[in-house]
Amino acid sequence: MVESTSLSSPADDAGTPDTPAPEVAADDTAVVVPGRGDSLVGLDRDGLGEALRAIGVPDRQIRMRTAQLWHWLYVRGVDDFDAMTNVSKELRGKLAEAYSIARPEIAAEQVSSDGTRKWLLRLPSLGAGRPVEVETVYIPEEGRGTLCVSSQVGCTLTCAFCHTGTQKMVRNLTAGEIIAQIMVARDRLGDFPERETPMGAVVPNEGRLVTNVVMMGMGEPLYNFTNVKKALQIAADGEGLGLSRRRITLSTSGVVPMMARAGEEIGVMLAVSLHAVRDELRDVLVPINKKYPIKELLDACRAYPGLSNARRITFEYVMLKGINDSPADALELVRLLKGIPAKINLIPFNPWPGSAYECSDWETIETFADIVNRAGYASPIRTPRGRDILAACGQLKSASERLKISERIALEAMVAGTGD
Repeated sequence: MVESTSLSSPADDAGTPDTPAPEVAADDTAVVVPGRGDSLVGLDRDGLGEALRAIGVPDRQIRMRTAQLWHWLYVRGVDDFDAMTNVSKELRGKLAEAYSIARPEIAAEQVSSDGTRKWLLRLPSLGAGRPVEVETVYIPEEGRGTLCVSSQVGCTLTCAFCHTGTQKMVRNLTAGEIIAQIMVARDRLGDFPERETPMGAVVPNEGRLVTNVVMMGMGEPLYNFTNVKKALQIAADGEGLGLSRRRITLSTSGVVPMMARAGEEIGVMLAVSLHAVRDELRDVLVPINKKYPIKELLDACRAYPGLSNARRITFEYVMLKGINDSPADALELVRLLKGIPAKINLIPFNPWPGSAYECSDWETIETFADIVNRAGYASPIRTPRGRDILAACGQLKSASERLKISERIALEAMVAGTGD
């Protein structure tokens, strides 16, 4: 049923805040400091050049050495300076003394009965705080593999149906910590050049194993804009991790002032967590709606840079029994989205211990989907994945690997009750 590999003892606590993150993260312009063990992962070419210059690499060599570091970090995915075989032994030694390229600790790894994988990653503290934990989920499908990446530890938004929303906000992730989630997944799947796929891995049969990245894990990406931008630019670099921008999706709960900037400066696909068609309900389900109500949000969607039939916005809509799933809700959704090139993902609610909602029954979901589809909008019903390991949409939380036995039994009963 559930394969769980604990790679070390979990910390007693998920960590105390180093510094509470502001709504919009301050620019992360800090330069790595030699001798402090700062990680080079997450640095762009300019940052790598500065790191090399700081340990005495002559200016005439910076461009070449930067290209070498970039290749080894983001193409080959090495986590040891000694593996950089075309870099001189002397420089490798200096790099190892000054910096780190180590991966985060994998505190736990779980594999669902459907092949979905979830990693609990423990990240070093920034400053005086304790280490913190985030979750990353890999979803294998025929011909592709999607990685769900976190942008924050905890979340400020307290969406009523979301497990992450029950965890207090601790801090933003750095660009390196966001990129490290992709690196860890590719490590564990054997997805870097000359790496073997681990025994028993459930992955696509051919090609790249991590083909898509969705910023739909813990946190609100647009409240950590600068670090998310830097990380996704590295992820989409054709000479590095090489993910297509059309295969990277940034999901927001509706941080309206940042949406246009995301389109202009990051240029990936956009998903919007809508979940309700009336302000009075969305105020409860997605409390940021009190600040940026539905009309304001949809106006920002209509103005999203690059919006077209080829670059549609995905609207996410969780199906909650008796709450937002009526035919009238479906008709109002169609009316609200008129004129927006869009796809509507209908998400069967994924239960978690203590949740106050139930999933709509399948007939209700199909009726809702049919109304939306007949209006000309693609309305796929998302197949629940990883429910048994709390890896499905809305279930992520740093401490989920520490479910009490009674909570695990309750979760399994809830999942069984949905018929999946």
